[in-house]
Amino acid sequence: MSIKYSKEHEWINAADTNAAIVGITVHAQDALGDVVFVDLPAVGSSFKAGDVAGVVESVKAAADVYMPVTGEIVEVNEALRDDPSLANSDPLAAGWFFKVKMSNVGELEGLMEETAYNDFAKDN
Repeated sequence: MSIKYSKEHEWINAADTNAAIVGITVHAQDALGDVVFVDLPAVGSSFKAGDVAGVVESVKAAADVYMPVTGEIVEVNEALRDDPSLANSDPLAAGWFFKVKMSNVGELEGLMEETAYNDFAKDN
């Protein structure tokens, strides 16, 4: 399973639908600038696709982190809480935000592949 992208600039790697990994995109962290704080959701909390699941703050702005799919949070990235700059230095690996047990794998179909996202991000 490839990484999918949302219009709100989150990515999801759903190789494991019981622990799909979610973070913000390179485009999002570029737009935000240096990330200085993240507010991560509580493990065990549930969200619908499109719900605000966290907040990321930078020296320039604060932005909501949206849930790209419906599901339950099964893990958060404590390293990111301790070192928010990981969202800048490695947003697609060490800078992940949380893992979610997906309720509806079909929701992935509504997200973009990388090429489509890159085209979208150029205009947004």
